[in-house]
Amino acid sequence: MFIDQVKVYARAGHGGRGCVSFRREAFVPKGGPDGGDGGRGGSVILEASHDLNNLIAQFYVPRLIAKNGNHGEGQKKSGRGGKDLIVKVPCGTVVWKLPTPAEELPEPDPELVQNTEGEQAMVIDFDAAAEEEEAEETEAPAALAVGEDAELVTDLTEHGQQFVLCAGGRGGKGNHHFASSTNQTPRHAQPGEPGGEGHYHLELRLMADIGLVGYPNAGKSTLLNAISHAKPKIAPYPFTTLHPQIGVVEMDGWERYTVCDIPGIIEGAHFNVGLGHAFLRHIRRCRTLCIILDMAGIDDREPWDDYEKILYELEQYDPDMLAKPHLVAANKMDEQAAGPNLTEFRERFPEVEVLEIMAAIDEGIPGLKERFREEACD
Repeated sequence: MFIDQVKVYARAGHGGRGCVSFRREAFVPKGGPDGGDGGRGGSVILEASHDLNNLIAQFYVPRLIAKNGNHGEGQKKSGRGGKDLIVKVPCGTVVWKLPTPAEELPEPDPELVQNTEGEQAMVIDFDAAAEEEEAEETEAPAALAVGEDAELVTDLTEHGQQFVLCAGGRGGKGNHHFASSTNQTPRHAQPGEPGGEGHYHLELRLMADIGLVGYPNAGKSTLLNAISHAKPKIAPYPFTTLHPQIGVVEMDGWERYTVCDIPGIIEGAHFNVGLGHAFLRHIRRCRTLCIILDMAGIDDREPWDDYEKILYELEQYDPDMLAKPHLVAANKMDEQAAGPNLTEFRERFPEVEVLEIMAAIDEGIPGLKERFREEACD
């Protein structure tokens, strides 16, 4: 199962509360305060890894909860910090912060902490004013590809790159920090700071050197099978490919590059027709685009019309797509109608580089692989 977008809930660990304690030893009947500090809560950290190719792990474990810090103890013993939760995600993962659902917003109820003498002390609020100011200065959320309001958090593209999604809460200070000349027996301590939390949308945008684009049943999966060790499903009907496929092409001299095959594009893909956004986003990072055309027009479509419509869909989705270098692979050249159609296509688009291939019988594949190598490795 291929999962390229998932919603998760992340919460960092809460800080441990400080301890209210007084030194009590033999011959020291009235020692001073010696309450230890609470431990810091663990953080939720995302780490990009090139060993992963989808978000299936987060699909099955959508709640990312880090450990809480331990509470402080007497004799100025600080609590142990909570362990960080490191979550590995594939390279190319984009993280969006979603609005907190209204039913999960906390009520403004002041917290109280109980000390050893039975007294109550009001919790000291950590940086509450600063957090309110930051919230007011936050810009309007960006539009998410799936149609939700969200704020772009980070884009993890390099192997080993880490990002702290939710920072762990600070531990509270023990009562020995509050001793003074006028208050030598403080009977209050700080509680632990709550860890950060939030709802997030993880979106994977595959990273490949060459992106294969075309209409359904144009031969993209057949071509990927011919040039790499990938084994996508191949059948004589449209939309055989239902999710993106990545293939690794190995060349002489220990050179290699990756090729991404996305499901077929249809008219209106930039309006998200036929899950257009779910497919198109996977070729935004490709260095070069290869437009696969059924030059024989087996499905009663003219190849030049297909070419113009594909360019239009790419431009409407993201104008920067047309700035990428692209070439055309004229497939199914073994059909009778392919020759005249190719001649007319070249007359209409003389500046477009066209490579003739027959992916089903491996004709023209070596030349296409070498051309891909020039784009990907040079």
